[in-house]
Amino acid sequence: MISYHYYFATLVIVLIVNVPSEAQLSSTFYDSTCPDALSTIRTSIRQAVTDEQRMAASLVRLHFHDCFVQGCDASLLLDDTAGERAALQNANSVRGFEVVEAAKQAVEAICPGVVSCADVLAVAARDATVAVGGPSWTVNLGRRDSPAAASRSLAEADLPRFTDPLPTLISNFENKNLNERDMVALSGSHTIGQAQCATFRDRIYGNESIDADFANTRRRNCPQASGDGNGNLAPLDEVTPNTFDNNYFRNLLQRRGLLQSDQVLFSGGSSDSIVQEYSNNPATFESDFAAAMIKMGDIEPLTAGNGNIRRTCGSSN
Repeated sequence: MISYHYYFATLVIVLIVNVPSEAQLSSTFYDSTCPDALSTIRTSIRQAVTDEQRMAASLVRLHFHDCFVQGCDASLLLDDTAGERAALQNANSVRGFEVVEAAKQAVEAICPGVVSCADVLAVAARDATVAVGGPSWTVNLGRRDSPAAASRSLAEADLPRFTDPLPTLISNFENKNLNERDMVALSGSHTIGQAQCATFRDRIYGNESIDADFANTRRRNCPQASGDGNGNLAPLDEVTPNTFDNNYFRNLLQRRGLLQSDQVLFSGGSSDSIVQEYSNNPATFESDFAAAMIKMGDIEPLTAGNGNIRRTCGSSN
């Protein structure tokens, strides 16, 4: 018969082995090995956002699309046009690779081979948010980089789509251990940035759930014919498109969400109350956004002996 003490000891070992890998991340990970890493990244990202304010939204989105597909491992940064970059949710829309690479090379200049591209991207998303007036948060560090990009099929299965209904979005985020409140808060990143005509054409033509004046304004630069002007851009928040604030949620209350996946957050469903709360209380939104970004940044990281530290983010070592 197995003794109680043997069983208990075995159970403890099993529990230790199964501690989530994100527990190995630490905000002080580079304090001794590269103490100037974070300030170096911050300087580089601030300059990039100063040069192009739209870049803030692009970097947040890049981090999001990386983390949702096989974890926060910088796999999306690899220059593999047949892999996850080719996914419908990424093709011709994810951007900011050169900004992350510039920040990475600035760090490489002071600490070669120490800081991962995955960590550079996570810090860049935070610093870009702050650069346009958004909240800050403590980034957990210690991720390693994936040696290979994820597949296109995996990316298309894991990433949300702009046509998804609310239940699908909720399920998609729950699969990544992000709850409905996290989902709504993270969607608030659409208070900055722009979207392509192809992603909102169906919403602005013949859709009764949209404010008529708003639809008319958006139609000026987005022709109804499919394929015509697909890449034309419109701000996700027409009022303060370059400032991180809670105006995105106020837009939803007025039926002025640009994407279908935006407006479904306030369309008679379970997330309505969260949208209403964030529209009334910007401090709550910013606090929840920061907390959700921390949770998202902890999705399935490669740590310790897993993965590697790429010298350049676009290629494997």
